[in-house]
Amino acid sequence: MKFLMRERIFGFGDDHWITTEHGEKAFLVDGKALRVRETFELKDHHTGEVVAVIKKKLLSVRDAMVVEQHHGGHLATVKKKLITVFHDKYLAELDGSVGGGEIEIVGNFTDHEFHLERDGRRIAVVSKSWFSVRDHYAIDVADGEDVPLLLSIAVCVEHLDAEEHH
Repeated sequence: MKFLMRERIFGFGDDHWITTEHGEKAFLVDGKALRVRETFELKDHHTGEVVAVIKKKLLSVRDAMVVEQHHGGHLATVKKKLITVFHDKYLAELDGSVGGGEIEIVGNFTDHEFHLERDGRRIAVVSKSWFSVRDHYAIDVADGEDVPLLLSIAVCVEHLDAEEHH
């Protein structure tokens, strides 16, 4: 299923809707303004439930963000891969509660043309070229994948890349 996300969702205190490709509200990215560290909550539109909390990791050698369940269970840590040959890569290290392992994120992050792979299988594709809406890009999540987790990872990559390049 394809989702549409606005570029540059870094304003803490700013809220942003992730919609379906048909324009229906799906998730709210709620930027929390009065927190010690940069924090977003991903809320399900239909239930209002917080499905993920995305936080900037505080004490880290390199910038990283963590994705947690609403009640504090760790899901993933997203950070830039240090050694890459041809282009930038990010890595999401997954907790055992979501299957463990890693998701590799590869592509052109500035232009929002990248994909997420797990065990050599493409599980989501991010592309700005699918929609003509200015300042938005699409995230196509493969069937059967954890939509909130992958959308949260995309928010992390967007935020980390913007911090590095702006």
